[in-house]
Amino acid sequence: MSHSQFQLSPDRCFDPEPTQRNIARRLYETVADLPLICPHGHVDPRVFADPDYSFGSPADLLIIPDHYVFRMLYSQGIPMESLGVPRRDGGPVEQDHRKIWQTFAENFFLFRGTPTGLWLAAEFVEVFGIKEKLNGDTAQSIYDQLESLLATPEFRPRALYERFNIEALTTTDAATDTLTHHQAIRDSGWAGDIRPTFRPDAVVNILTPGWRDDIDLLSEVSGVPVDSCAALLQALEQRREFFKGMGATATDHAAETAYTSELTPGQAEAIFQRALRGQASADDARQFTGHMMMEMARMSIEDGLVMQMHVGSLRSHNAFVAERFGKDKGDDIPIVSEFTRNLRPLLNKYGNDPRLTLILFCLDESTYSRELAPLAGHYPALRLGPPWWFFDSVNGMVRYRELVHETAGLYNTVGFNDDTRAFPSIPARHDVWRRVDCNWLAGLVARGMIDMEDALEMAKDSAYALAKKAYKL
Repeated sequence: MSHSQFQLSPDRCFDPEPTQRNIARRLYETVADLPLICPHGHVDPRVFADPDYSFGSPADLLIIPDHYVFRMLYSQGIPMESLGVPRRDGGPVEQDHRKIWQTFAENFFLFRGTPTGLWLAAEFVEVFGIKEKLNGDTAQSIYDQLESLLATPEFRPRALYERFNIEALTTTDAATDTLTHHQAIRDSGWAGDIRPTFRPDAVVNILTPGWRDDIDLLSEVSGVPVDSCAALLQALEQRREFFKGMGATATDHAAETAYTSELTPGQAEAIFQRALRGQASADDARQFTGHMMMEMARMSIEDGLVMQMHVGSLRSHNAFVAERFGKDKGDDIPIVSEFTRNLRPLLNKYGNDPRLTLILFCLDESTYSRELAPLAGHYPALRLGPPWWFFDSVNGMVRYRELVHETAGLYNTVGFNDDTRAFPSIPARHDVWRRVDCNWLAGLVARGMIDMEDALEMAKDSAYALAKKAYKL
């Protein structure tokens, strides 16, 4: 039986209008093969620590850990158990990975025209050499091909890192992480540049489940008994220095809102003591997180770590999914955000200091032209991260450039980061960004707003140089 083939258009993401498309092609040719700078993501460092690490089965690699994939299937009524997603209570989930793959394949059509569909098609064709389209009929033959490839040395993580032409890749690591996998990578002598990123959310956001246990762990790994707010700051400074010594150049902070406000030492201590007793309120948490964002900015000025701030996700919106499967299961939903007033205390105190680089990410596109671009177009410390999460897509990237560029310009943005756990998707994600940006620049050239010389330089900066510079890689 003959099956239809994957068709990857060489002009995908380019405008169909011939003048713009031809310019986009010329620009893309100059950036398509540039090295990949991956300054923010969630690939597990253990995959690089062991030179013989195997990704496991095709389902292990592409379905079970990827909420971009299983959230779409779940939205169509397919239980997560049938996709092998582990339950918190250890309850039964599908163990037959071929059956999981069959379910995925039969529903692969759901991803038509989505960014996930674009990434997966590129992975199948360009990473794995799969020619046939994935569907219920081809599922098992494609599973066989993938299973065979994943068993070979060429598809070990280190080999793919080199094949993908990755120049630097950063992971995201809790403040309490001892970075043993990073140390193992260093000790192995492998030349890959894998760096940690300091993420203190679990000890800074006082209503985080398990916060008290994380505070105890922070005390243990830092050697500082964290029994006061001052001790918390001391422990965090110690951990930041440790992360820097392991190659970190950045921190990362997630918050529901961009609220910042400086508390007095007495106010901060009172909230911290209430938190230790399990008596902190939601307003306490808001005030304390806002205060700690100020402290993180101060520390970044002192130690030089770039500060990233991800704002605007209401985590674990689906109580049923959160209770049964835990966090990061595709049920985090964007909320309305405000930056102008919320960030003013931090920016008034630290935003004029060029020693600080604060990179903002948001999930409320209405803020781009109204607030974020004007702020980044003024404060020396402020930069805008690329479209994030739900908007890491062709349309999201187009809207981002249209809303941000005329006020902030290109050089108050920081290029691209893939922000993914799905390691094999990294080249496809960068490729989409490069294609969309080249098409955007081609439109500016076609309309006479910039010339080709400028467009060529801007394309390379967006694809490579801006991220390298902003993240000090």
